Amino acid sequence: MQATSFISYLLLVTLCIDFFQNGTSAILRRQRRRMRYRGLRASSSEGRRSQRQPRTRLLAPVPVGPSIPLINIDDSVMGVFDSLVGLGGHESSYSVLPGKQGHCTANGMIMYDKAVWSPTPCITCLCSKGKVLCDTTMCHPLKCPTTIIPAGECCPVCSDIASSLDSSIISMDDLTELSGDSPEPSDIGDPVIRSSANAQGEKNELIRTEGVEFKEKAILKMNEKKRKRKGQKNRQKTYHKEEKPVTRKDEEGRPSYEEEELQTAKEKINKMKKERIKESVGEQEMQYESNEDDDDSVHVLRGNSFRVPPHFPIPVPPIETPLPSGCSISDTAVSCTNAKLTQIPPISDPDLTSLDLTGNVITAIPDEAFNGIPNLEWIDLSKNNLTSRGIGPQAFKILKKLKRLYLDGNMLVHIPSELPSTLEEIKINDNRLHAIDEDTLQDLKNLVTLELEGNKLNEANVSPLAFYPLKSLSYLRLGRNTFRIIPQGLPSSIEELYLENNQIEEVSEICFNHTRNINIIVLKHNKLEENRIAPLAWINQENLESIDLSYNKLYHVPSYLPKSLLHLVLIGNQIERIPGYVFGHMKPGLEYLYLSFNKLTDDGVDPVSFFGAYHSLRELFLDHNELKSVPFGIEEMKKLRFLRLNNNKIRTVPPERICRTHTRDDDDNDNSEEEEYRDSRLEHLHLENNRINTRQLSPHAFSCIRSYCSVVLKPQKIK
Repeated sequence: MQATSFISYLLLVTLCIDFFQNGTSAILRRQRRRMRYRGLRASSSEGRRSQRQPRTRLLAPVPVGPSIPLINIDDSVMGVFDSLVGLGGHESSYSVLPGKQGHCTANGMIMYDKAVWSPTPCITCLCSKGKVLCDTTMCHPLKCPTTIIPAGECCPVCSDIASSLDSSIISMDDLTELSGDSPEPSDIGDPVIRSSANAQGEKNELIRTEGVEFKEKAILKMNEKKRKRKGQKNRQKTYHKEEKPVTRKDEEGRPSYEEEELQTAKEKINKMKKERIKESVGEQEMQYESNEDDDDSVHVLRGNSFRVPPHFPIPVPPIETPLPSGCSISDTAVSCTNAKLTQIPPISDPDLTSLDLTGNVITAIPDEAFNGIPNLEWIDLSKNNLTSRGIGPQAFKILKKLKRLYLDGNMLVHIPSELPSTLEEIKINDNRLHAIDEDTLQDLKNLVTLELEGNKLNEANVSPLAFYPLKSLSYLRLGRNTFRIIPQGLPSSIEELYLENNQIEEVSEICFNHTRNINIIVLKHNKLEENRIAPLAWINQENLESIDLSYNKLYHVPSYLPKSLLHLVLIGNQIERIPGYVFGHMKPGLEYLYLSFNKLTDDGVDPVSFFGAYHSLRELFLDHNELKSVPFGIEEMKKLRFLRLNNNKIRTVPPERICRTHTRDDDDNDNSEEEEYRDSRLEHLHLENNRINTRQLSPHAFSCIRSYCSVVLKPQKIK
């Protein structure tokens, strides 16, 4: 009987315990739902309450059933049952009882210290000592040209991979990443908690940024956000009066947790910068080897992608192309004479002003040949193998400062086009030029010197207007061509004209009508005769001082010579006679007369042949003629210093033909007397290679000459 009663008692106790536990579990579930509801309602109507204000009563008595008494559950019992429920896995919740230090509040929910949750798929939050710290999900950098984010994912993937996974994708360009700087209001609790999350997010952003060049920008951005947050807090005080605002320093004056974390981040960045500078010195030669690393390196800063260089940028000096062998450089000049070059060397030096490429085998000049040396002032390309086809139409156009261009000794058939208007001197001697059109030289208004000797130019292929645009031209050389007449259309600025070694037969009256400044005319080695020179060809020229008519077909000294003539060269003709008074109209008078290598005889020189030049002539060359005696009139030449009579047939020198005896009255004596005095200025007298017997010369023959060593008498041709 006693045994039966004992067993019945045990069964009754077991049933009561089971019923009590089930009821308690139900009560706890209802109380938690009620507490969560009350928290949400309180936060929306009254504002959020401080964590340090504990509630004195959390749960009211709830009737479980008619056979169970009312139960008041305190905080400790609630904590035990909450732990048991959590371990059982029936309801998993981060809500905890208020009043515990270190807990956090987010969206009306109470969180443990060190609790972690995700308000949105790509943001993770942490409860740390009563503060909520949130950050975006870290993503690995990708090395593909196009990245996209599949729907429902946080991190980007390569477009070729994602296209096979999901057709609904989001492009990186269209996605606005969430960061701790500006979270959505519904994502992370109240503004005060978001401020703490921002500080932690900025710390993580600075630590993860490997590009040191962005450090200053990040710090400036962080300071700006601090000022904005400070204004936010001042506004929050108005709406949350019951809360204690978060300050940067606590009651004891120590820095807040956020400032300590940011200071630590700054120290790490400074250390990282020092290490990066040390590493970059050794990596200087490797930092530009891979374009893929420079272009595709992506560093994620709080959910945003930035392209930054993987290394600290260090300037690299420009690579200079070494000069070819045989070239030398001096200051602003490069010389590659006879260096066997086949093309213009690739030089890049804006300071270079002179380039000498004489004696190479260069065949072409492309349009871009001088792009690296645009400030050249002088180019010498003489003695190469240049052709007109090989020179680009704009090869010289870039040279805006070019003044001298030498192209002698090439194979050009045309003058290069598009020459710079700054040119002052052009030499294209010894080429194959066979035409000059009226537009060839039209832009060369500053050209002073033009040399076109040794080509195939003549009056038929040179336009009468070819030289008209050359308003500054003063020096023109057209020797060794095939001209038969003086070229037409010479500019009025011309001062020196060289037409030697042509086939000129005539000098017409109109040749020099517009050349009032001409000073020198060289017509040697042509086919001129004195009767083919028009009387008015140059007689009225006021500045023409020198004429060279050597090696033509002249039989007489030409008449109607220019009035201003000072220098007349008639060497190598067939002149037999000097007409009388031929120099008489010249003013101030002829100074230099060269008649060497002609056929002058005693009969061809009249007593008045040198009339008009007695008081002006300084040099007289009559050597290599057929004179048998010293011509008349030499003793009248008071300024004569150089006289050549060598290589003639002279047999004797009469005393008065060179030195004339003068008489004068001596006022110091009462009796007048005649005495000789020397007044000749002769410094050089050549009489060698004649037929003079020096022993038979009169002692007064050279008495007017200041020094006898100035007289050359030997050798002689005595038979």
